[in-house]
Amino acid sequence: MSEYLREYQPDIIGFQEVFSPESLKALVALQGYEYFEVVDQPEVIDDFIYTQPVVAIASRFPIVDIHSVKANTELAQTLGLTDDFSFSRKVLRATIDVPHAGNCDCYVAHFKSKRPMIEIDEHDDNRSAEQTIIESLKADVAGGWGSTIRRGSEATLLMIDMIERREATGYPMMLMGDFNNTLADGVLSHLLTNTLRFVSEIDSEAYLAKYCLNDVWDLFQFAQSQEDNERYDPNEVDDCDLEINQNNKVVRSPTHYYGGRGSVLDYILLSCEFDASYLDSLFEVSAYHTYNRHLINPIFDRDGESTDHGIVLATLTLRS
Repeated sequence: MSEYLREYQPDIIGFQEVFSPESLKALVALQGYEYFEVVDQPEVIDDFIYTQPVVAIASRFPIVDIHSVKANTELAQTLGLTDDFSFSRKVLRATIDVPHAGNCDCYVAHFKSKRPMIEIDEHDDNRSAEQTIIESLKADVAGGWGSTIRRGSEATLLMIDMIERREATGYPMMLMGDFNNTLADGVLSHLLTNTLRFVSEIDSEAYLAKYCLNDVWDLFQFAQSQEDNERYDPNEVDDCDLEINQNNKVVRSPTHYYGGRGSVLDYILLSCEFDASYLDSLFEVSAYHTYNRHLINPIFDRDGESTDHGIVLATLTLRS
């Protein structure tokens, strides 16, 4: 982790699955991050055994406010959820004084995993081997759907809170985290809402631009397309950064591998202030990088204690 921070030096970084906040705070402080916050604490079940990890944020710029996002219980009930619905991991909102942009709301989220919510006792002697398999199948089907419902509900309730916050403050927004799902899947696609029914086209475009989010990868692709039709040279692309398919087209690198299959689960989403296609934007996404060397070419001495996810990095450049 220290090696990554020294090499890439991100100004703002969100962390997932933090088991030891104080240790992480000390580690990032050595790398020049004066500001570090969490909004929850992991559970300690023994002197050195922790469960229920939390999210955190570190910044080189001043964090002027910190807040734990709460689910709107009234809306949750309207959606058919329980009246005590809460995020599986508390969502962090840090308001950071970013140069040229002023106060920006930076959210760090870790949505519910795909692990089924229902488990059975596989060692129950009252069931035959066949019955155990059938019960496991039913638990996977129902429990997997339960996790999907929770993940999608978390994303929805967070998005509503972000819209309300944006309406109240007008601050630029950044959302980063492990979504445990691809954005192309309908479960989370509403995070990138791009249509608004029953209003005029002019109003629709204006309000969608102001209140909705954009995938940083899409913003990067657009910014690159505007640079005099510049083409990528496949021989100059780092294989830890962008991948080239058989048509010499740049494709997005996976951030997680399961059973040899890669997928993008980790994202940075930005508001219109960072969208080069938005006339009043302050910044554009000038670079996008997925650090995954430890996943595709691990060396135990170097990577034995690395994260099992790729690290997404976006570079924002002030527009002239």
